Amino acid sequence: MLFSTRCPECAREMRAEFADSAVHDLTCPHCGAEFCVLVRKHKFEVLFDLGTRALMDGYAREAVATFAAALERFFEFYVRAAVLERMADGETDFTGALAALDGTWKHVSAQSERQLGMFALAYLLREGRPPDFLTPQALGSDFRNRVVHRGALPRREEVEAYAARVFALIDRLLTELGEGAAHAALAQEAEFAAHLARLPGHVTAVFEEHPGMFRARRFGGDVPGKAAPDKAAPDSPRNDAQTFARALAERGPGLDHLLREHFLKDPSRKGGGGRS
Repeated sequence: MLFSTRCPECAREMRAEFADSAVHDLTCPHCGAEFCVLVRKHKFEVLFDLGTRALMDGYAREAVATFAAALERFFEFYVRAAVLERMADGETDFTGALAALDGTWKHVSAQSERQLGMFALAYLLREGRPPDFLTPQALGSDFRNRVVHRGALPRREEVEAYAARVFALIDRLLTELGEGAAHAALAQEAEFAAHLARLPGHVTAVFEEHPGMFRARRFGGDVPGKAAPDKAAPDSPRNDAQTFARALAERGPGLDHLLREHFLKDPSRKGGGGRS
């Protein structure tokens, strides 16, 4: 998936491909300037946007696989946020907590069922109740397996229903996480900081916020002329399909373009800058 960005030297637009790490070391094809774009967007958000684009472009089967991957990566995001939040109350500093979490996650990184088990336990410890929504029916597991593993060719309406189910579950859990999600965001910032420390002094650093499906919906109220963000509780009468359709309508240009109104100069780095 490509995104648009601008060279901080000549301000001309170029396109880059999303990297797995959200860190993009680029060279401007127009002026040759080297710069680094750090996108504050998590893997599950990128994957869900990729699935949405595939669905809108008519690639139904590819959309299902990508939505399923987005849900798995969100479970990882939740585990990271919940564990780091819990460890923040102890004596371990953030760096030590993050190292311990990374070391533990390696034991399940290649096994989706074990990752689901870690999520279930993290949810129980944080919310004090079992994750009763982790049923095959609620997760659409049978449909996903038919498409991804058995090669079934789904109808568009089936994919839309699956996407709505995944969206509603992620949106609900993000709402429950609340400020706890900031701990996972801080982990990403730590990765950015480590990369920035290795950059040569002549390389410009550019931070970009990518709205995406979830972020555009949550911050939609900040845009003049738009309704306030939906604060519906998890048991809202609005069904999954309506919730997803509303978020899709509110996505605006966020799926195709990054916010790039202005550059913020960073006096600590020669030629450096940032964008938010």
